[in-house]
Amino acid sequence: MAKRTQKVGVAARFGPRYGVSVRRNAAKVLRKKSKKYTCPVCQYPRVTRGAVGIWNCGKCSHSFAGGAWEPFTRASDANNRIIRRSVDGASASDMALIAQQKAIDYERAIAEGEISEEE
Repeated sequence: MAKRTQKVGVAARFGPRYGVSVRRNAAKVLRKKSKKYTCPVCQYPRVTRGAVGIWNCGKCSHSFAGGAWEPFTRASDANNRIIRRSVDGASASDMALIAQQKAIDYERAIAEGEISEEE
């Protein structure tokens, strides 16, 4: 008998319902969710999703927060890159970008009333 889930893969459970593009997007997300990722502590590919945004390593039992479907989001990658540059010795343009972002965050905090202007 022929394979019945050749094109749809993990979205085969939806059958012919919901349309092709929705099933394709669902399959992409479900594949990301159940894939094993590399642990940031022990470097073994044993990280699985425990709950939405909670990722656990099966080898070293390290738990950390991440994205809903992937443990490392684009925003976290950008933040780690900025932190690494500042620790390793950033260039002047990198430091200007960091300072600009801090100024934006400070202005946003003042606008939201989290801190007062006198501080």
